[in-house]
Amino acid sequence: MSRPRLVLSSRNRKKIGEVLELLAPHGIEVIGVDQFPQVGEVEEDADSFFGNAAKKATEVARQLGEWVLAEDSGLCVDALKGAPGIHSARYAGEQGNDEANNQKLLAALQDVPPERRTAHYRCCAVLSDPHGEVRAQSEGRCQGVMLTDYRGEHGFGYDPLFLIPEYHSTFGELAPAVKRHISHRAKAFERLIPQLLTVMANESAESPS
Repeated sequence: MSRPRLVLSSRNRKKIGEVLELLAPHGIEVIGVDQFPQVGEVEEDADSFFGNAAKKATEVARQLGEWVLAEDSGLCVDALKGAPGIHSARYAGEQGNDEANNQKLLAALQDVPPERRTAHYRCCAVLSDPHGEVRAQSEGRCQGVMLTDYRGEHGFGYDPLFLIPEYHSTFGELAPAVKRHISHRAKAFERLIPQLLTVMANESAESPS
């Protein structure tokens, strides 16, 4: 029994790579939204991670008539009242400028002592059917502490500053295989995948052969 293919509503190549590796063991055909040049950028103007993920999933699904998976994620720093939060990718103004975002964050935390530099990464994932209806959703978090300087060259975003205390390493230092098991994205997809498989199995069963 074949499952419907899944369009991933992201153009961030590193994020796409992480998601593809999380879904690979389940035999789901996944293609990136960049394979559909007619689909424009979805404006992420919701006031929550779930809102942005749902918007990216449902709007693209309605345009393409395909099953679409989207996620929105970011860094929430306690001493900054949850910032940069949903603005993580454009914290310094330019979308996806990791260096500028990290420098702005370091400046904002300059006078914050180590014991108050707690933070968490959060990921919200949403599955939309081809009609633009949300069929599954999940959330994952990973707790950490923000450092005062970069450590490691893996990952992207704020990873070199985000220390996971129990591993004594930043996301930038951890091997990608380790990050795939403990990250906010991994936890969100661990919860989403059983829902996704159930929904798609039911869809395949109802579809004419």
